[in-house]
Amino acid sequence: MNARRILRGVLIVLGMALAIVLGLVYPAIARGEAWHIAQWSSPWWLLALLVVPLVVWRMTLGADHRVPRLAMPTIAPLALGPRGLRTRLRDVPGALRGAALVLGILALARPQNVLRGESAEELGIDIVIVLDLSGSMRAVMDQPSPAPRGPQAQNNRRPTRLDVAKEVIMDFIAKRKTDRIGVVVFGPMAYVLSPPTLDYPLLTSLVQKMELSVISGDGTAIGDALGTGVARLRQSNARSKAVILLTDGDSNAGSISPEYAAHLAQTQGVKVFTVQIGNGDEVDVLEGTDLFGQPRYVRAHFPVNPELLKKIAGDTGGEAFVANDKVALEKSMHTILDRLEKTRFEALSATMEDLFPFLLFPAVGLIALEALVRLLLVRRFP
Repeated sequence: MNARRILRGVLIVLGMALAIVLGLVYPAIARGEAWHIAQWSSPWWLLALLVVPLVVWRMTLGADHRVPRLAMPTIAPLALGPRGLRTRLRDVPGALRGAALVLGILALARPQNVLRGESAEELGIDIVIVLDLSGSMRAVMDQPSPAPRGPQAQNNRRPTRLDVAKEVIMDFIAKRKTDRIGVVVFGPMAYVLSPPTLDYPLLTSLVQKMELSVISGDGTAIGDALGTGVARLRQSNARSKAVILLTDGDSNAGSISPEYAAHLAQTQGVKVFTVQIGNGDEVDVLEGTDLFGQPRYVRAHFPVNPELLKKIAGDTGGEAFVANDKVALEKSMHTILDRLEKTRFEALSATMEDLFPFLLFPAVGLIALEALVRLLLVRRFP
């Protein structure tokens, strides 16, 4: 009797495996190789596969314990048990239900295929903008341009160097179409705000949120900042790679010297274009607000080092600029682009395709087949 139950269990497992294989034929034909690179967005659902054996057992071998029994003095006339096709097919619904559960759980795990067929050749340059966020960027930068927009326009607040730089950078990004742009900010240390990307809305949002308070402003690590920008371009396959360094001070912090950072840029084929903001004269500096909420300014002097910036630019094949107002800064940024030759790279736009319908349809089909087997063959429903 035990041997018969073991054989029956083996047949149930083989039947369920056959049903699963048949159910996977459609997904394999429809998407083929996509299943080898599929990503599962909800893999925790796969733990539900542990329940499938319990469900199958309860519907097959376990169902025998729930069948009503009649006590009889002898079982000799019934030794051979029931006969007929329906009796032999009584485990088919359980095997089909188990196969349907397996496919359904796989569908719940949300397999997805990464499509990379939408590619186009574009003209572009790889650029990293390196922006100084040291305390000297609080200095006022008046310019012959329309009144500033945003918070700096409130309470008669005059635009600072950072305000103007942010506005120019956002305008620079808005006019780009095929240039991969990254942003590095620095004070006494350098931080990657974004690696080179074509996601211009994200870049604009990140630049817009930059404030002097996000990092320490007690120092100007030009070498570290330039080295970080070059590192972000190391894996670039573009023929034109450039770092645009915007700073208003002299290097006085960091672990890498500006000269060595320029050497690293040379070895990576990166041109460095430097933009000196201000000329080192005494300027008004924003120092908070007074009792009436009006901006308060003090006079301060921030030394610059134009010779260093010219040397960095000259050693790397770039160019040095000086900008004392917004117009000059905008002109410098656009002149830099004119100096850079265009190069081609492949802009890949990746999209995700959900594969779960290809598993869900066979699962539903197996459930329907189970119902038909119960109704027409086994004639036990439910």
